[in-house]
Amino acid sequence: MTGFIKGKREKRCIRHLLRRAKAPRLAAEYLASVLLVLTGLFLCSPVFLLLSGSITGEFELARALKPALLGGGGFISWEFIPEFPTFASFRKLLFYSPQFFLLFWNSIKMVLLILAGQLLIAVPAAWAFAVYQFPFRRMLFTLYIVLMLMPFQVTMLSSYLVLDKLRLLDTQGSVILPAVFSTFPVFLIYRGFRSVHPGLLEAGRIDGAGELRLFVVVGLPLGSPAILSAFVLGFLEYWNMIEQPLTFIKTKALWPLSLYLPEIGLGQAGFAFAASVVTLIPALFIFLLGQDYLEQGIAMSGLKE
Repeated sequence: MTGFIKGKREKRCIRHLLRRAKAPRLAAEYLASVLLVLTGLFLCSPVFLLLSGSITGEFELARALKPALLGGGGFISWEFIPEFPTFASFRKLLFYSPQFFLLFWNSIKMVLLILAGQLLIAVPAAWAFAVYQFPFRRMLFTLYIVLMLMPFQVTMLSSYLVLDKLRLLDTQGSVILPAVFSTFPVFLIYRGFRSVHPGLLEAGRIDGAGELRLFVVVGLPLGSPAILSAFVLGFLEYWNMIEQPLTFIKTKALWPLSLYLPEIGLGQAGFAFAASVVTLIPALFIFLLGQDYLEQGIAMSGLKE
């Protein structure tokens, strides 16, 4: 009986010690969670500002943005919940701004054509780099990486001269064609294809599968996370591009939507906020839809050869 009581006391002491050991860890996890939530709210504050400004009336916006609009002293005052919410800016944008819809569909058309072109060019190129051995393979892939690291400002003049020779300046093709041959999706998709085990391909060849069949049946399904992540990143990049269309397209009717927002002055602040919210919706939808694939593709891009 005495031994039984002693054993219960030892178990109670062990549970107490375990509880005390877990307490600092739980406190650290709670603190980390609080810090992450606060950081997330801070990073999302521009989006909250857009949403708030889009439903704020002109009088309230003029009062809040008075230092910026009139160029006087003082600081901008802002309330995330307006006193008198209104959807007048959205009504003006959606029903009385045909130019907005024209540029919106320009963006949709340009981005879809770019991604379709990359599907035809970048995916087979990445498969060739990842699977086949051919002369100067490493040197050519290194050249791809160097081109990927070059900013647009470096290649702008050469691109302008080539597009001028092709008679594509002041057309949407001047933006679409260079983007189709972008090297970044090749690099990202290549890393995904490198995860395909060579033994799997050899087994397919022994069974009589041709190279095209291996690419379609084995390569595309196993490399789909990297392909989809490249397309998600490509959509976000080309949906928001400014420098390329501003350089190569002079006719405003051919502009993408990303060039519409800078044309709105401070005197139309509410209209600008509403246009920004509508512009943000497709990018946010694509990001949320492909978030899992984006994470998998970025993880694959870190694989070593």
